[in-house]
Amino acid sequence: MDKILSRVSSAAGALAVGAFTVNSCIYNVDGGERAVMFDTLRGGILPDVRDEGTHFMIPVVQRPIIIDVRTKPREIPSVTGTKDLQMVNIKLRVLWRPVIEKLPQLYRELGTDFDERVLPSIGSEVLKSVVAQYNAEELLSKRAEVSNRIKSELIKRGAHFHLTLDDVAITHLTFGREFMKAIESKQVASQEAERQQYVVQRAEQERIANVTRAEGEAEAATIITKAMEKTGNAIVEVRRIDAAKEIATKLARGRNITYLPGGGTNSDGGNGGNPGLLLNIDK
Repeated sequence: MDKILSRVSSAAGALAVGAFTVNSCIYNVDGGERAVMFDTLRGGILPDVRDEGTHFMIPVVQRPIIIDVRTKPREIPSVTGTKDLQMVNIKLRVLWRPVIEKLPQLYRELGTDFDERVLPSIGSEVLKSVVAQYNAEELLSKRAEVSNRIKSELIKRGAHFHLTLDDVAITHLTFGREFMKAIESKQVASQEAERQQYVVQRAEQERIANVTRAEGEAEAATIITKAMEKTGNAIVEVRRIDAAKEIATKLARGRNITYLPGGGTNSDGGNGGNPGLLLNIDK
C-alpha cells in the first residue's frame, strides 16, 4: 500500500512539474494584440512579430512583450498664436495605431508607452506651425483647409515614428476674449452699415419718385395751359362737370345723404332764393 501511495505521489509530482513546465513554455496573444520577443541569449528584441494565438518560448531565456495594435483615439490640446498674433485654443482628435511590422523597432526605441512620448509633441508642433500661417478669421472661414493641412503634416510626422494616423479632425477651436469682442463689434458695425446703405437707397428711390412725379405734374400743367389757350375756359368747365359727376356719384351711394329742397318758387316755376340742402343724417 505504501508503495502504491509513493508511486501515485511521484506521478502527481511529475505531472505538476510537467504542467508547470508546459505552462512556462507557452503564452497567448489575444485578438487586437501582437507580441515581440525579448531573448537574452540572442541580443535583446528579436526582429519578428508574433501574431494572435498560442506560441512557445524558452523560460527564463525569452520573455514576450504584448502590445495593443488596435486603433485608439487621442485628444491633443494646444494653445498657439495665429498670423495676426491672436491666441487660439485648439484641440485635435487623432485615431492612431502602430505599424505592426515596426513593433520591434518601436519598442526598442520608445517602449510600450510610445503614444505618450510621440503624439503630444508632434501634435503640438504641427498645430503651431500650421496655425501660424493663417489669420484668426481664416481659421474660421478655411477650417476644412486648415484641418487637411494639419492631417497631412501629422501623418508625415507620425510615419517617422512608425505610427499610422487613420483620422485627424479639429474638435475645438476658440479665441481669446478680446478677439471675440472684436468679432461682435465688427458684426454690429457691418449690420449698421448695411442698414444705413438701405436707408440711402430708399431715400434715393424716393427722390427719383418725387422728381418723376414733379415732372409729370409739370407736363400735365403745360398740356392744360396749351389746351386753355386754344379753347378758352371750356377745359375748365369740362373739369368742373367731371368733378360734379364724381361728387354726385359718391353722394348717391351714401346711405345717410338726404336732399332737402329749398322753400318757395318764383314766377317762372323754379325754386326761390333758398337752394336745396344735402344733409348727412346718422341713422
